[in-house]
Amino acid sequence: MAVKIRLKRMGAKKSPFYRVVVADSRYPRDGRFIEEIGTYNPVVEPAKVDIDNEKALKWIKNGAQPTDTVKSLLKKVGVMQ
Repeated sequence: MAVKIRLKRMGAKKSPFYRVVVADSRYPRDGRFIEEIGTYNPVVEPAKVDIDNEKALKWIKNGAQPTDTVKSLLKKVGVMQ
C-alpha cells in the first residue's frame, strides 16, 4: 500500500480550500483518506497553512510520501528541513 500525504480540495467554485490528508495513492483525490493532518487556504493573503507537525513527522517516518505541493508546504511550516 503506497501512502501519500496530499491535498483534498474543499470549498466552492473559484474559492478553493484544502485539507492536508494522508491517503492511499489508489483512492481518488477527494475520496477516502486515512487521517487529516492539517489545512491550507490559498485564498487569504498571505496564504494560511496549519499542519500538525507531530502527525506529519509520524507519517513521514512510517513511509508516507508527500506530494510536491505538500512538500513545499511542509518546508514552509518547518516540518522538513
